[in-house]
Amino acid sequence: MSSHTGVGHQPPNLTRREAADRSALIGVQHYRLEIDLTDGAGAPGEKTFATRSTVTFTSTPGATTHVDFVGDGIRTATLNGRALDISGWSNSAGLALPDLATDNTLEIDAVGLYTNTGEGLHRFVDPVDSSAYLYSQFETADAKRMYACFDQPDLKATFSVGVLAPVGWEVVTGGATASIEDDPTGGRRHEFLTTEPMSTYITALVAGPYHVVHDHHDGIDLGIFCRSSLAQYLDADRLFTETKQGFDFFHSAFGVRYPFGKYDQLFVPEFNAGAMENAGAVTFREEYVFRSKVTRYHYERRCETILHEMAHMWFGDLVTMKWWDDLWLNESFATWASVVAQNAATEYDSVWTTFANVEKSWAYVQDQLPSTHPIAADMVDLQAVEVNFDGITYAKGASVLKQLAAYVGYDEFLAGLRTYFAAHAFGNATLADLLAALEETSGRDLSSWSDAWLTTTGLNTLSADFDVDSAGRFTRFAIRQEGAAPGAGELRPHRLGVGVYADQDGKLVRRKAIELDVVGELTDVPELVGEHRGELVLVNDEDLTYCKLRLDPDSLRVAVERIGDFQDSLPRTLIWSAVWEMTRDALLPARDFIQLALRGLPSETEIGVLQRVLQQIAAALGSYADPAWAETKGYPDTEAALLALTRDAASGSDAQLALVSALASTRLSPDTLAVIAGWRDGSAPLPGLAVDTDMSWTLLAPQVAHGRAGADEIAAARTEDSTASGERRAMGLTALLPDGKADVWDRLVNDDGLANALQDAVIGGFVHPSQVALLGPFVEPFFDQIADVWERRSSEVAQKVANGLFPRWAISPATIDRALAWEQGEHPASLKRLVSEGRAGLQRAFAARQADAAAG
Repeated sequence: MSSHTGVGHQPPNLTRREAADRSALIGVQHYRLEIDLTDGAGAPGEKTFATRSTVTFTSTPGATTHVDFVGDGIRTATLNGRALDISGWSNSAGLALPDLATDNTLEIDAVGLYTNTGEGLHRFVDPVDSSAYLYSQFETADAKRMYACFDQPDLKATFSVGVLAPVGWEVVTGGATASIEDDPTGGRRHEFLTTEPMSTYITALVAGPYHVVHDHHDGIDLGIFCRSSLAQYLDADRLFTETKQGFDFFHSAFGVRYPFGKYDQLFVPEFNAGAMENAGAVTFREEYVFRSKVTRYHYERRCETILHEMAHMWFGDLVTMKWWDDLWLNESFATWASVVAQNAATEYDSVWTTFANVEKSWAYVQDQLPSTHPIAADMVDLQAVEVNFDGITYAKGASVLKQLAAYVGYDEFLAGLRTYFAAHAFGNATLADLLAALEETSGRDLSSWSDAWLTTTGLNTLSADFDVDSAGRFTRFAIRQEGAAPGAGELRPHRLGVGVYADQDGKLVRRKAIELDVVGELTDVPELVGEHRGELVLVNDEDLTYCKLRLDPDSLRVAVERIGDFQDSLPRTLIWSAVWEMTRDALLPARDFIQLALRGLPSETEIGVLQRVLQQIAAALGSYADPAWAETKGYPDTEAALLALTRDAASGSDAQLALVSALASTRLSPDTLAVIAGWRDGSAPLPGLAVDTDMSWTLLAPQVAHGRAGADEIAAARTEDSTASGERRAMGLTALLPDGKADVWDRLVNDDGLANALQDAVIGGFVHPSQVALLGPFVEPFFDQIADVWERRSSEVAQKVANGLFPRWAISPATIDRALAWEQGEHPASLKRLVSEGRAGLQRAFAARQADAAAG
């Protein structure tokens, strides 16, 4: 046995060239996997698991390649019946496979390592009942952490799996269960049907004493799983309803039935992302099993995630990218398709408002950073991929797909997708393949569109350029387009709407709307000549294109004065977005945005928009407002306004819940802290507020942050909530202790064994608006220590530290200069990217603060 204890946190960094070279040499037909999750006597294993791979594949005769495995060691390996020299195996290089034949059989008997980082095969022990739960997470290339394989997306194969597990465990893979039999060791052997061809990164294994609910729809067996201790909170009926609505919509829209047999959805602990599209066995973060009251917005976003992963069954799983250059196609398509499906098939009829408010806002931020990149990015290796799960890949790409669907026509777009799926089912494809299908069905030449949108960076700014006569009627109207920035200043083709809004019984209502193609710097709109200008002109009405929007002075004045008067949610959201981007660009003083937002919040009907604007108020106060004004005026006025809004909100409403959470997370006076303490302990309750488990933690947090509660109160709350969620909340509040920052910092940068979910909780509690003065001593340690953290830990875990601990609180030229100096050093490109993003945020905040101070 070749053994390497201490698996090495950074897995091998496969390059695109290496992947292409290996793909040119081999073709994989089938994996037979045998995984033993027991300790040899029927009980759960604790540190390691036995894993055996039998791989059949073809090759160029005489060629040499390598197979990937990251684990504790390889016991034996044979290739075509001959023993391989395993002494040269390493986690970073894999195992060499010399002198290949035309047809090959590879057998590897190895020992895998469980992780606590949310990568590979993650092991979690439930503190409620001490039960062990396992789940796999393989994207981007961590299947090799569970079994020996050729771990790249274009080497698809079928899979048959056998798993030995403890009695009482549910075991789920991508294939349906074929049989379950008792094993002489005391465990049970689970055999699964052979899957359709799929990439390694979407294979899956989930095992443990999970609670399961079954259903059936349109020939598809459905399962929903969660930990047994969460079973009482699982709203399976609602989840099944949304799942069935999704299948009905996608079957109709895509013209191809769901291709992977059964469909299980598994809510698993300590998950790093929102969900993962494993074929037939989708994993979700278990926080989507709501154990306390949440707003309707949370249900809407969970539904979006359910449909996002379901869309991947076609785009990503059935047809898969050849290499990660086309990662955006997977994620952008699933994001776009999930919103289309929600809008057409579910109760959430304002999802395009949410899309404009959430996804596009994310994209706008990402696309103005120094690290912005084309949608179709140049992914030279896996480390480049791992930092590209960002607002460009998901949100800008989805925005552009929405634009493309409008550009070619929705029906033609769907017809092109059907052609694409039919041509490449169970195979791999590229962007060029998709564009060819869309050109075929739409008759449009998409080469110039693709060049303009997919290979460039930045946002175009669009504005209305018009003249009016004395009666207020347009005598000339055009759309002005500014070159994309940051980037090379390209002008792009846009399909967009223009809306003219007028007053009607005290509401702003769209009186005139047109849709057109915009090209070049100035596009005339003769259809509007002679129309009255109304109260407000909105370019990009209906949010068809991706752009920055600049309002003309009169429209901006109306927007600021009457933000709450829009009859419909989408135009109101576009105005919110426009004024927020102006604030971030230092064109609108932060204090004006805050006052506008506080004035407009009572009229906001969309709970998701309300919650987003509350977050923007917090960001404006903490980052964009002049600190002197924020100290004396901004924070006190916001505190008073939020408290008043909370008391005025309908009893038990979503708005009340959102406002309480926002109030509890800001900087507060002793009087308001006393009010919140009364809500929590019931001595002076807020009518309608359910102080359930999570709300109790939420209301304790400001007391800890402001020094009115400490370790004893946290311990008492932890005793009351002796769950994994309670442990995470307690860790987050411990990081809020004013006198404990140094200990928290030390653990975050030096404790490499800290579980991913606990690390996230501690990072989340480290920074608080009332504690900025305490954080100054941690600026220099960040730049001194982050490179070591990056070297020791996996990219998934290290990214969170690099992002979460970057000193965004220290908005000053000195911090900016320190970051720039650090960037001049020799560091991994992916880490440099993250630091440059943090530094750019500081530069933007400093400029906004200067503009806000000048306005005062």
